[in-house]
Amino acid sequence: MLGKDKKTAPESPPSSAMSATGGSTPSTPVTSGKTTPTPSIKEEKVQDGKVPDDSSKLRTFLSILKRFIGVTDIAAARFSLPAQLMEPIPNLEYWHYLDRPETFVAIGDSEDALGRTLGCLRFWFTKDLKYVHGKPCKPYNSTLGEFFRCQWEVEDSAPSLRGEENKTNLQQTVAAPASASTKGQSVKVSYITEQTSHHPPVSAYYVDCPDKGISAYGYDQLSAKFSGTSVKVTPGVYNQGIFITLHQRGNEEYQLTHPTAYLGGFLRGNLYVTVSDTCFVTCPKTGLKVILHYLEEGYFGRTQNKVEGVIYKCADVEKDNTTRIKDVPDKDILGRIEGVWTDKVWFSYGSADFKKVPEKDRVLLIDVNPLRPIPKICPPDEHQLPNESRKFWNGVTESITAKQFNAATSRKQELEERQRVRAAERKAELKEWQPRFFTQATEAGGKPHLTEEGKAAMQGLHDGDWWIAPPAEYGAI
Repeated sequence: MLGKDKKTAPESPPSSAMSATGGSTPSTPVTSGKTTPTPSIKEEKVQDGKVPDDSSKLRTFLSILKRFIGVTDIAAARFSLPAQLMEPIPNLEYWHYLDRPETFVAIGDSEDALGRTLGCLRFWFTKDLKYVHGKPCKPYNSTLGEFFRCQWEVEDSAPSLRGEENKTNLQQTVAAPASASTKGQSVKVSYITEQTSHHPPVSAYYVDCPDKGISAYGYDQLSAKFSGTSVKVTPGVYNQGIFITLHQRGNEEYQLTHPTAYLGGFLRGNLYVTVSDTCFVTCPKTGLKVILHYLEEGYFGRTQNKVEGVIYKCADVEKDNTTRIKDVPDKDILGRIEGVWTDKVWFSYGSADFKKVPEKDRVLLIDVNPLRPIPKICPPDEHQLPNESRKFWNGVTESITAKQFNAATSRKQELEERQRVRAAERKAELKEWQPRFFTQATEAGGKPHLTEEGKAAMQGLHDGDWWIAPPAEYGAI
């Protein structure tokens, strides 16, 4: 058990749509690639001891972004932001989808296939609380071979949204005895992520809750383009979405794809994130598919954050190419979704227009207003390796916290230069970088696989054992 080694992290500050890490797909390792030429950026200085206000940060950030107008992908460009524009948190620590792990562990509780799909949607609408309750910011860029691991201990309290509920304990790491119910009990959710490629920036992640027989995995990679008024952020070519497997349901698998997001508000001086795209949740085994359509702005440019969707039965999910809600036949529709993803989202049974369904017949999927990210449990400092995110960036974090921005920028640039030196050494030796915890930089279909070391690291998290051996090679040290 974790005992006195337990170390709870503060709630993660909200990150930005600009925080770019990794992606997924080809089976060959991605160790290098074409990068966008970097516009010349004059180093911005700020007086030590003086914290730049948000408007000052925004002006500086905008002046830098203007140099990237016309650049195809900012995320692939090599440039270094001054420390005063950064949020003192590593990208790998920030960029995860477990703001509310209790919704994740409950996805497979329903004995009904539609109930499990609704559980997926409840999780989906809680994964971005950082955008709902906070302003966008920019964490540190990840370096090659950098990794982050943590754990959550949460009460298994989220009820089934439809059908009989089954919360059987599948592995005895909680207070409840094996085969007994985990309802109301504390369960562990373990997480590991590693920067598997630097150009393009790609990170792999793996989530596991053995007590509930559920895991999730995927690659993170973003592509970003500045239009002059907003930054358009899309999944990179290696990012195929979040894959969730319910092991206790015969390895029933769900794929949740990411929509396009926009970072706006530059002209108004108040940054915000909006979503305007269509995304999908699919499960080949149950034959159910969800189409979610996000509406960005209403009349007069007012952000409305609305989402609408439909759940329907497919003859063959993998061959179904329907992308528009209106093209789904009424006879196949099991229910509709409607609401505001920054407020409340509802579900109604059948094909009837949602607005025509009486309020008493609507099911509340989620109300995000009272929800905040649940704190992580991270390894104690003495058990963190030099390439573990918090330890790696500690000097930069301490300088920013102390308002020593020039020192922070210098330390940040030293780390980035060290990474370039290591990359040049590997190139001269004709060596390809090999991730430690994942088998490849990317995998076909966007599904990363853990190496034996990755499996051992996850088992250590489950067992409350933080010790981990140093790597054979560091990517940026």
